[in-house]
Amino acid sequence: MDATTGPHHAGVQARDTAIARLAGSIERPLIRVLEYAAALLVLGNVAILLMGVVARYVFQHPLIWTDDLAQTDFLWLGMIGSVVALNRGEHMRMTALLARAKPSGRAGMEIYGAAVGLMFLAAVVQPAIEYVDEVARLMMPGLEVSKAWLTAPLPIGFALMFLIASLRLFRTFPPWVGVALIALAGLVAWFVPMANPYLEQLGNLNLIIFFVGLVGASVLAGVPISIAFAVSTFAYMVMTTDVPMLLFVGRFYEGMSHLILMAVPLFVFLGLLIEMTGMARAMVGFLASLLGHIKGGLSYVLVGAMYLVSGISGSKAADMAAVAPALFPEMIKRGSKPGDLVALLAATGAQTETVPPSLVLITIGSVTGVSISALFTGGLLPSVVLAIALCFVVRHRYRNQDMTGIRKATGAEVWKAFIVSLPALALPFVIRFMVVQGVATATEVSTIGIIYTMIVGILVYRQFDWKRIVPMLVETASLSGAILLIVGAATSMAWALTQSGFSQQLAAFMGGLPGGRFTFLAVSIVAFVVLGSVLEGIPVIVLFGPLLFPIAQTMGIHEVHYAMVTVLAMGIGLFAPPFGVGFYAAAAIGRVDPNLGIQPIMGYLLALLIGLIVVAAIPWISIGFL
Repeated sequence: MDATTGPHHAGVQARDTAIARLAGSIERPLIRVLEYAAALLVLGNVAILLMGVVARYVFQHPLIWTDDLAQTDFLWLGMIGSVVALNRGEHMRMTALLARAKPSGRAGMEIYGAAVGLMFLAAVVQPAIEYVDEVARLMMPGLEVSKAWLTAPLPIGFALMFLIASLRLFRTFPPWVGVALIALAGLVAWFVPMANPYLEQLGNLNLIIFFVGLVGASVLAGVPISIAFAVSTFAYMVMTTDVPMLLFVGRFYEGMSHLILMAVPLFVFLGLLIEMTGMARAMVGFLASLLGHIKGGLSYVLVGAMYLVSGISGSKAADMAAVAPALFPEMIKRGSKPGDLVALLAATGAQTETVPPSLVLITIGSVTGVSISALFTGGLLPSVVLAIALCFVVRHRYRNQDMTGIRKATGAEVWKAFIVSLPALALPFVIRFMVVQGVATATEVSTIGIIYTMIVGILVYRQFDWKRIVPMLVETASLSGAILLIVGAATSMAWALTQSGFSQQLAAFMGGLPGGRFTFLAVSIVAFVVLGSVLEGIPVIVLFGPLLFPIAQTMGIHEVHYAMVTVLAMGIGLFAPPFGVGFYAAAAIGRVDPNLGIQPIMGYLLALLIGLIVVAAIPWISIGFL
């Protein structure tokens, strides 16, 4: 959720002391090794899955071991990537209060975040080791080796994260903070056995203490969402139940190990390749040649370009970064206000949340069992409805735009732009065709997209910077690790909530609302807008998807229709100020003061909300082509 990078983002700066320098001398080479390892793991994942596709479809000889090997590579990638993300400051977190706090308050929040993270990581390593020992005697059928290779990334990843967090502590804070944290850890260890009997008597009030109070305090203080979820669940289980911590680690592992989640790093890397090879710019150029001469034309191009780029990229930040630099300078030259541009960019980010291959859709499929292919098909038209709603606002705002000096592109120029963009425009259709024809699964198809993009970038656009590949692979691993850690933590939290009986109570409450399915949809929209603004889409859907999707089905709401409504609602929350971090990411990408975009985005948000109501009221928009 934090758009900034670097190990000392959001506040307290590194100290220049002997201890800090020693910590830095250990941290830098370690991180360099981990970054190269993460890059190799991303490449390995691409190669293994591509090998499986070629063997099965070209040579008609399926390889039975590729799934096991790819899953093992993927889990190592996820945990090593999460360590790299911790060092780079790229774990999703809410920094609104942290950024506005005074220096003393900011330092206090940073210390709290360090304490929460370090104590959780120190406590979870031993149960993770025990979990590896527990499953070591089981075998992976394809590779015929112990499942310890699958689960070993957990304790190793947690231990490395603890080491990096400790080194950062020495680099950032004075020595007394470390001593205070050790004393605090001892106090907590002494307090837990004493508090356990009293907390057990509170029953479901513990849900409010741990999953509202502790999670809320941690998120607001800027603690990464994954750590906030994990530490709250871990503390709840330790302090209020007799459940072995092996179960916490087991649910964490199950959340991260869904095969469909292997698409996450591959589509992230594909999105970075799209931008680097110039394919996104080619698509934008074609749309500009078609619409650039009409009032507000480049704003329509922005809406359309985000739709196209979102269809082939898995990262919303990559989508906006690919489109904004190509359009903003000319739009400003034509009189558009920077605040309105940022507002529209953020609004299109929300509008395109359902365009495949959305990472949120992939996550929904992994945690609810809904067909990924059906979600990809159902996600195309709802985004079009919201795009039309945005275009009405654009038409109203730019009805008096001065078009003096703006020349309409000739037919030859449009045709040339189309020919140039054709290889880029073909990519979404190539991906869709490969899935429909059974050439590759929704997980594997991204590897075909990667090879296609590399060939087009090298041979057609001749824009391929080999020096950027390693940094892109590291960025892929970092973002993927941050996402997967959230999925693992949210899965364990969802399991704890289910075991507490909360899911049954929630089902009874939602099912008993007057008005039936329409009230349920309305309440879901409000809830997911609010949750999306605070927690982002992936953790929300992992946490609440398994709880709410079965309720929706019992009310006769199609699972794909409900998925579209919830994803769009979360998108609106994610890009709506003052809490929606997607809005601030759009401002950072456009290099515009976010305060300038707050008023202009209100009209766009209203249009998005109207479009969402239309999608919710007319199920055919989501399921008509299934």
